[in-house]
Order: sequence, then C-alpha cells, then structure tokens
Amino acid sequence: MILSGHNLTIGYRDRVVGNHLDISLKAGEVLALLGPNGGGKTTLLKTLLGLLPPKGGEVRLGDRPLASYTLRERARRIAYVPQSHGATFGFMVETFVLMGRTAHGTLFSRPSTADRAIAARMLERFGIAHLADRPYTKISGGERQLALLARALAQEPKFVVLDEPTASLDFGNQGRVMREIRALGASGHGVLFTTHDPNHAMRAADRAFLLRQGVRMADGEVRTVLNRAQLEALYGERLTVFQDRDSGENAFLPG
Repeated sequence: MILSGHNLTIGYRDRVVGNHLDISLKAGEVLALLGPNGGGKTTLLKTLLGLLPPKGGEVRLGDRPLASYTLRERARRIAYVPQSHGATFGFMVETFVLMGRTAHGTLFSRPSTADRAIAARMLERFGIAHLADRPYTKISGGERQLALLARALAQEPKFVVLDEPTASLDFGNQGRVMREIRALGASGHGVLFTTHDPNHAMRAADRAFLLRQGVRMADGEVRTVLNRAQLEALYGERLTVFQDRDSGENAFLPG
C-alpha cells in the first residue's frame, strides 16, 4: 500500500502554501521531511492526513482517493502524532493510550482484554509503563510525547505520520524515538516524520524530501539528498560537516 499526493496545491482558505507537490510513502519505508520554519512541512503533513483538503491535486491511499475513506477507516490505516498536545483533561496515561483503540471499536465501548494488552505493550515499548496510573496532565512534556507515540501505535496503523517527534524530548529519549522510527519501518510500517535535524533524518530515514517556501527542492535516497550543498540551499545557512571514521556517515552542524 502507498500513501501519496499527486500535483498537490496545499494551503488554507486565504492563502496557498505550496504548489505542484508530488510525494509518496510506501509501506516499510521511512521518509523524512525537512525544511525551514514556515516552509509548508506541517501543512503538507495535514493535507496527506486529510485534516486539510488539498486546494488542488489529490491524496490517495492505496488505489483509492483518501477522501473516499471514512474517518474510522483512515484511523485504522494512518496514525498521526502531532508536535504538541495540550493537556486539558486528567485522563490516566493508560486510558489516554487506550483511546488509540477506538479505531477498532466505538468511542463508548468498553476496552477489551486484547485492547488493554495492546495498550500495556505500547506503554512498555516506550518505557512509560510506570506512568500508567498517573494523570496525563501531571507528566512532563517529553513524557506526553512518548504517550502520544504509544497511543498512535495502539491504533495498529499501516502508516505513522509524526510532526517533529523529538521536539520536546531530552537527548536520550530522542535516540529512543529515532530507534523506534527505524524499527517501525523494518516491521513494515510506512513512516513519515518532519524534523529540523538532518542528523536524525540521516540515521532513521530511507529517503528525504526537502521543502522550502512550499517548493520541493529535492526528494531521494537520504545519503544522496542530504549533502552540504543541498542543506545550505535549504536553510540559507553555512554548515559544518563531520564524517565518522568507522561508518563513513556525515554529521551536520550549523555554522
């Protein structure tokens, strides 16, 4: 199955953010979307998810237009992890993760034994099982981000779309999330994530899509696309490049 956008025009009611965008994500592939602030990354993500209607072109999931799927059908296939989530209600963390299972039941049905087992497995996977009985409003921003990831995977989706998944995480948890993204791809999920850090893309992604001011600058194999010239053009800043002696991989720093 493939999630794809064809000749997309993206934006909002009063403005266009990007034009003529073609993007695709296969099951089992990890795609990193990079670009400066205000370049259209989140708008493109929301269009691919169906949260924003395209102003032109079409989004397809498999052999059907995304718009032809019901919300429940979409939720069984695509999970979304936003960059931040305002904590309003003090649900227990376990209950919050269990909400991911509503794609497989109803909003008011009682969680089954299988639902609870899946939620418990996701809490363990992200190292937050000890928070199961804590109110979601009483945990840190980084812990909330891990709970969002656990809830998304509890949906058992085919595709996972993440907007800046490491934005509120400390250094150790950033590494954990990058490893999980790589593992999701290896297990057959299609993963699309936005990031400001080309090093995260280099280590977790198969492909990179570079977007600046709503224009695609490059799309291809991550080690081909992520080079000094491309990244300096993308961000309008000089970079310093280091190469690991053992792996031969590049690492990028600003300045």
